[in-house]
Amino acid sequence: QAQLVESGGGLVQAGGSLRLSCAFSGGTFSSYATGWFRQAPGKEREFVAAVTWGGEDTYYGDSAKGRFTISRDGAKTTIYLQMTNLKPEDTAVYYCAAGTGALYDGVVVGWGKGTQVTVSS
Repeated sequence: QAQLVESGGGLVQAGGSLRLSCAFSGGTFSSYATGWFRQAPGKEREFVAAVTWGGEDTYYGDSAKGRFTISRDGAKTTIYLQMTNLKPEDTAVYYCAAGTGALYDGVVVGWGKGTQVTVSS
């Protein structure tokens, strides 16, 4: 069974950086865009970033633009989210996802279990 497995979350001070990883195991999400959503307590799940299967196009939510960078490895088995200049409002559970379109405008076909990111002020 194909799975998306996140890692790299943790506690960081405001202004710091973290890199999240998402590995595709047990199968393939070939031809799908992959990326990240996040959900803070009491808030709706929010699109963060996505990269197309070929890696030629990337998309970012407003909160991520200019601070976060999404990338994928050459083997197309792992994606990364490099987060810089983190703010307390970035605190959330970050979910890896795969789906159609640019992810934010398509159908999500797979979710990871999430990784907690906590930014202290």
